[in-house]
Amino acid sequence: MEHVNHPFDQPLNPHTEWDDPMFRLAQQQFLNAAAIMNLDENIRDRLLFPQRTLLVSFPSRRDDYSEVETVFGYRVQHVLTMGPTKGGIRYHEDVNLGEVSALAMWMTWKCSLMELPFGGAKGGVRINPTLLSRPELQRLTRRYTMEIISMIGPERDIPAPDMGTNEQIMAWMMDTYSQQVGYPVPEIVTGKPVVLGGSLGRAEATGRGLVYLIVEAAGFLNIDLGTSTAVVQGFGNVGANAAKFLEENGVQIIAVSDVSGGLYNANGLSVSALQQYVEQHRSLADCTLGERISNEALLELECDILVPAALQNQITEANAAHIKCRLVAEGANGPTTLEADEILQQRGIFVLPDILGNAGGVTVSYFEWVQGTQNVTWTLEEINRRLHMIMTRAFHRTLLRSQRDRITMRTAALIEGIQRVAEAKLARGVFP
Repeated sequence: MEHVNHPFDQPLNPHTEWDDPMFRLAQQQFLNAAAIMNLDENIRDRLLFPQRTLLVSFPSRRDDYSEVETVFGYRVQHVLTMGPTKGGIRYHEDVNLGEVSALAMWMTWKCSLMELPFGGAKGGVRINPTLLSRPELQRLTRRYTMEIISMIGPERDIPAPDMGTNEQIMAWMMDTYSQQVGYPVPEIVTGKPVVLGGSLGRAEATGRGLVYLIVEAAGFLNIDLGTSTAVVQGFGNVGANAAKFLEENGVQIIAVSDVSGGLYNANGLSVSALQQYVEQHRSLADCTLGERISNEALLELECDILVPAALQNQITEANAAHIKCRLVAEGANGPTTLEADEILQQRGIFVLPDILGNAGGVTVSYFEWVQGTQNVTWTLEEINRRLHMIMTRAFHRTLLRSQRDRITMRTAALIEGIQRVAEAKLARGVFP
C-alpha cells in the first residue's frame, strides 16, 4: 500500500533529540563569547543547557474521526533568573528538543540585550500546519496548551507566535488557559488579536525593528538608503514587513523568496504587489512579477543589504565567500554558521546578528504584556517610539563594545546579553 504523508509524520528518536545543529551552534556561540569575556566557569556551565525542559506526546484527532495521531510537543525554559520566561510557539515538521532549546537560549540573550525583565523560553509542536484544517489546528492547539499548562502563566512563562503559528493560535491558547482558571487571562500570551488585548504594532514589530537597525547601521557604514538595493530571503511575516519598511525608506527591493523559490527583478519589485499576490495564492509560486530564481542563487545576488529572514543555516562556509553585499541583517534565528561568520568578518561585511536584529518582536510582546498586566492601552505611535528607542540603544551599546574590544557585532551582542544574566545570577546567589 502506498504511504501517505501526514502532518505528524516525524518519528521521535530520543537518542538524537539534543543532537541538533541549531543547539550546537547556539552553544558554541555562547562558549566563544564566554571565553572572550572570561565568564565564571560555574555560570558558564549553568547557562549551557536549559533550566527546565518539557517533552509531551498527546493524541490529535483528524476531522474524519477515523484517525488519531500521536503528536510530540515541547516547552523549554532556558533561564528563570531574570523574571518570567518569554518565547514563541513553533509549529513545524522538523521541530525537536535541540532546536527549541537553541531558540530558548537565544531568547535569553535577546531579552537581556534589550533589557527586558524576561528569561528565554521556546515551545513547539512537531507537525506540518499547512496539512491541517482550521478545526484540526484548534483541537491540536487546545490540547497542546493543556499539556504544558503547568509550565505557563502570566507571571511564569508567556508564549507568543513563531514560525507556523499566528494570532489565531494565540487566541485559542489564551481561551484554553482562561477556561481552566475560570476567568479571562489575556496576558497569558502575546501576539494575540487586538480585540482580545493584543498590542497595536505587534504583527509587524520584528520587521519594523530590523529596519530601525538597518537605518542605524547604514548611517555607520555611510550607505545611502535612497540609492540602495536589498535582497530579502523569506517572505513571511518578518521578511515581508522588513521589505515593506525598507521600501518606505527608499531602498529598492530587487529579489525576494519563500519556500516556493525566489523572484528577481533588477529594476525593483513592488512589495505591495507581492503581498497582494501572497494573500491570494499563499506563496510566490507562479508569480510573474519577476524572474524565477533559487533561494541559493538569491543569497549570492549583488546588493547593498541582504536580509536572511527564512530558516537557520542559510549562510554557510559553502556560500559565504560568494555573498555580495555590504550589510547582512538577520531576521531569522541562526541563519549564519560559525564558519560563515568568520568568512564574512574577513571580507569586511557588516552583520546585524539575530539576537539584536530580530528582537523587535519580543520587545513589542513585552509592551503587550505590560499593557495587559496594567490594563492600559498605548497608541501605535507610542509603541513605535518606545521600540525605536530600545532597539537603537541596544544597537549603539553593541557597536561600542564591538569597536572597543575589536570583536564582531555578534560576539559583542552576546557578551552584552550574557553579562547582564551573569550579574543577575551572582546577585541572586545559589539556593539553598
